[in-house]
Amino acid sequence: MILAKFHMYDWIILLLLAVIDGLLNIIEPFHRFVGKDMMTDLRYPLKGNTVPFWAVPIFGIILPWAIFLGIYFKKKNFYDLHHGILGILYSVLITAVITDAIKDGVGRPRPDFFWRCFPDGRDVYDNITTGVICHGEKSVIKEGHKSFPSGHSSWSFAGLGFLAWYLAGKIAAFDRKGHVAKLCIVFLPLLTASLVAVSRVDDYWHHWQDVFAGALIGLTVASFCYLQFFPYPFVADALWPHAYMVKLAEERSSRNNANSYSMRPTEIETVNVPGHGGITLRDTLNDVESGRSP
Repeated sequence: MILAKFHMYDWIILLLLAVIDGLLNIIEPFHRFVGKDMMTDLRYPLKGNTVPFWAVPIFGIILPWAIFLGIYFKKKNFYDLHHGILGILYSVLITAVITDAIKDGVGRPRPDFFWRCFPDGRDVYDNITTGVICHGEKSVIKEGHKSFPSGHSSWSFAGLGFLAWYLAGKIAAFDRKGHVAKLCIVFLPLLTASLVAVSRVDDYWHHWQDVFAGALIGLTVASFCYLQFFPYPFVADALWPHAYMVKLAEERSSRNNANSYSMRPTEIETVNVPGHGGITLRDTLNDVESGRSP
């Protein structure tokens, strides 16, 4: 509860990012001019999605969460679980906002725009500007102006890119011991994200530049978000989040201070006690610490 309260504003901003991305998907994108002579590169067939929209959050968010939970149940480190979940959500939502904002601003037509604009195959153009006069379904045409950058690619690399960083730290992939097989585990999430990106070109929903830009955005944001919570994978303390290592250092410092105080040497001097015919012992170090003169 203390940890969640400390990051309360982070969770609030996360919800705000989700609302902003929702609004970006509602507004109408910029309708870039599409002329008759441009249709050569926009006549690819209108196909379905090899990777459905609903599947992207499953392997980009839910799958990494399952791995975070598995490590939590084994190691019982709540800092690691909390920062892993918060970090990957920020990675995906920041990427989503950036991607959808650029989509709306650029308005690049998809490779299958012809069939979105003219579903019956009968193309109509303005006699003066030669611009398209679409008569297709409005929502389909709207989606046809959101080619750049690829949302599938950016989301996949944001989530799975974060997971690749996370796994590299957990298995000490860069411990300089030469176990190169560990890199296969690190590259597996990136390969999965790459295949999703390739499917967008195969489905004619995106140009190759779209998926390249989406992948670059997602992987860049994932790197920033991971390093905000976790150390670089090649350092000695790469296993756990920054906050957990700071907590351990503070506890260690407190214990050392307590041990130092309990093991403090005592200076003893003998003192004559007039009228009693004897001597007593006095701790002069306590006198110095309390401000009394010995």
